[in-house]
Amino acid sequence: MPHSTNKELILGIMVGTTGISLLLLWYHKICKSRTTLNLPKFLSLGNKLDSVTFQDEMYNGQGTAAIFQGRQLQILEKLNELLTNMEELKEEIRVLKETIPKLEEYIQGELGGKITLHKISPQHRARKRRLATVQSSGTSNSSEEAESEGGYITANTDTEEQNFPVPKAFNTHIEELNLDVLLQKADNLRMNECSKMESFELLCDHKEKFRDEIEFIWRLARAYGDMYELSTNAQEKKHYANIGKTLGERAITRAPTNGHCHLWYAVLCGYVSEFEGLQNKINYGHRFKEHLDKAIQFLPEEPFLYYLKGRYCYTVSKLSWIEKKMAATLFGKIPTSTVEEALQNFLKVEELHPGFSKSNYLFLAKCYIDLEQTDNAVKFCNLAVLLPCVTKEDKDAQKEVNKISTSLKS
Repeated sequence: MPHSTNKELILGIMVGTTGISLLLLWYHKICKSRTTLNLPKFLSLGNKLDSVTFQDEMYNGQGTAAIFQGRQLQILEKLNELLTNMEELKEEIRVLKETIPKLEEYIQGELGGKITLHKISPQHRARKRRLATVQSSGTSNSSEEAESEGGYITANTDTEEQNFPVPKAFNTHIEELNLDVLLQKADNLRMNECSKMESFELLCDHKEKFRDEIEFIWRLARAYGDMYELSTNAQEKKHYANIGKTLGERAITRAPTNGHCHLWYAVLCGYVSEFEGLQNKINYGHRFKEHLDKAIQFLPEEPFLYYLKGRYCYTVSKLSWIEKKMAATLFGKIPTSTVEEALQNFLKVEELHPGFSKSNYLFLAKCYIDLEQTDNAVKFCNLAVLLPCVTKEDKDAQKEVNKISTSLKS
């Protein structure tokens, strides 16, 4: 490694450490020395606003309200400043994460030793087929373009790894299948939770041949979403989500009236948002809702779409006052919804496909609890118990159903 590169690595570490130190100093100065941001008082502002009326106030009351609004604005400005500093800290940490492994590799090389820097997760070790591996090609910027596993161009995000096995072909001998037979086989395999990985591998084996076929592209995007769900490693999850989203973008660009393309692009946007900051989460939330609505327009009888929309509405309805205020102040208008709207979507799922999933019954019960309709909540908890636990989502839903049932009985 050149001497100049050594200096750059060490300088990167020093800059990162300095950035973190400055942030800690800022925190100590602002949050401990000033009394403007009183967290308990700030969190209670929502309740105070509900009880204050301004129409009948005299001059003193109006002056007090103006002061209150001024302080509220100061608080939001401080929050904005804090979020900005957190983003800067995140960037510093990213630089450190990229720099330190290379320094470790250099030191090992200088000492004459060898080190394996990248490990394969249990999901990859469990595969019977041998996968090709790709070596990291050095530090890359968040805007640098790299070719994804699906063979398409995608942009690396801040912490996206480039060291996962890249399946050029899972089988040394690939059975020649025409498109219709391939898609049917992949769909059939995916119906069994234990065969989703095999479905993914089958599609990857044929990606070079059918990479320009819309029906193939959205299924491959869906398969990457399945791998996101199956993986237990955070970096792998992000890897699968980003590639799947890129495939989804390609699909909706080429087939804007295909509901399946919009459906899986929306789902993968949701997966990607799990690794983003607050502002990007809100942006991806808008994108999720936009493409979910388009998918419903083209696939009005698909129950899964209404389940997703119900989950979206329920989550938005549960945003706290402070979360809504921060988002509206810092990032503009945010989506609104109600428990009633979420309930209507979950009921639509049951109408289209009775017994669709344990999770749908769970959220029906939650909605009725919020609406203080205990009998209906108990009814759907009981229906949820009758469905078998097949997926991890089913098992998680069953645990929550058990807790709700216990609390309703007491």
